[in-house]
Amino acid sequence: MKIKSFASIATKYEAIFFDAFGVLKDYGGLIPGIDTTLRMLDEAGKEIFILTNDASRSPQALAARYQEQGVTTITPDKIISSGMLAREYIRYKVKSGAVVYLGTANSAHYLEDLGIQCHSIKDIHLDDADQYNALVLLDEEGFDWNHDLSKTINLLRRKNLPVVVANTDRTYPVSRHQLNIAIGGVANMLEDIIGRRFIRFGKPDAQMFLFAYEHLQQRRTITKNKILMVGDTLHTDILGGNKFGLATALVLSGNTLPDHYKFLINSTGIIPDYVCESAVMEQ
Repeated sequence: MKIKSFASIATKYEAIFFDAFGVLKDYGGLIPGIDTTLRMLDEAGKEIFILTNDASRSPQALAARYQEQGVTTITPDKIISSGMLAREYIRYKVKSGAVVYLGTANSAHYLEDLGIQCHSIKDIHLDDADQYNALVLLDEEGFDWNHDLSKTINLLRRKNLPVVVANTDRTYPVSRHQLNIAIGGVANMLEDIIGRRFIRFGKPDAQMFLFAYEHLQQRRTITKNKILMVGDTLHTDILGGNKFGLATALVLSGNTLPDHYKFLINSTGIIPDYVCESAVMEQ
């Protein structure tokens, strides 16, 4: 599959769904030139949404990060996060009691917005297990990996709580050649230990794309064949976009390295419509 310029592809579509990490930004900040690209797309009348498995911050906080770096086209209503889907589940399925979460105080915004009691795993007592009606895995930071993960296991042994995973990512890059474990990877470990399956939200599941699609239709009626999903990972961005019926573009600025993309496409059978070096459009 030949590499094409992103500019030659973007002009064919009326709406573009972007993954965040590895597409718009990386461990060093914004990918150079992406601010100009987003401005050009906005001026061309393209609808832009960011679909992210990042549940560590609210859409308002995530958008503020872009605004601080001069990307004024990204506002909170343009961000669709897996945390928003987890929040909707809790809203309709947890009618009473308190919720326990793994994550930072910032990530707890998704639960606090609902007006329910929520407690960090580090602050609870296992003797009070009966008062908790759900456990939500939001972020891989904000708790002690040794003490609090053990406490989580014992909480689930004491009470059969529904467990919601607000980020399906297993890892995330912290440098060009180094990965850290994400909360999706923590969830996999806990599932193996407990012997249960958790409720997961985020790409590649269809809910994420349906949620974004519904938000897009509220702004403007655009058919699926006029939407492009841009991502750096085959198993989340590209697979999810393909399953939802969107055109997909794999960029080589993040998780998928230029030397590996052909092998990964052939070995996984996950085939993007396009491959680009990055999502940057040259002026």
